[in-house]
Amino acid sequence: MTTGTSHVAALGRLLLAVIFLFSGIGKILAPAMTQGYIAAAGLPFPSVAYLIAIVIEVGGATLLILGFQTRPAALVLAIFSVAAALGFHHDFADQDQLLHFLKNISMAGGLLQVVAFGAGSFSIDARIGRPAAMSAAGQQAR
Repeated sequence: MTTGTSHVAALGRLLLAVIFLFSGIGKILAPAMTQGYIAAAGLPFPSVAYLIAIVIEVGGATLLILGFQTRPAALVLAIFSVAAALGFHHDFADQDQLLHFLKNISMAGGLLQVVAFGAGSFSIDARIGRPAAMSAAGQQAR
């Protein structure tokens, strides 16, 4: 991977992670409101779902930014994005909800690209020699 490509991969990870980091921090700052929103969506155990969401969003975003355990973190965030889309943004008659649904599905698509191609060479995974950080070209050369 060239230096420019490595920086683009790192920037892509950062841009994907930022929405999860902000959302997780927002949940930490407004626990009652967040748990009420989860309950209003009809999901069971709002307090447990709240804690799980914070761990996934803040933890996953941090791992993605650092490029550590990148593929598993991206996969968990992709699954979380699809689950959030289905659980909270399923009223397609409301254009705002439809756009939120599509945003979540699009984020899952970007995260699956990270799962497929790894973190890139500007990552902790690359520094410690994890295969997940290798480029697609490097994997094909084997």
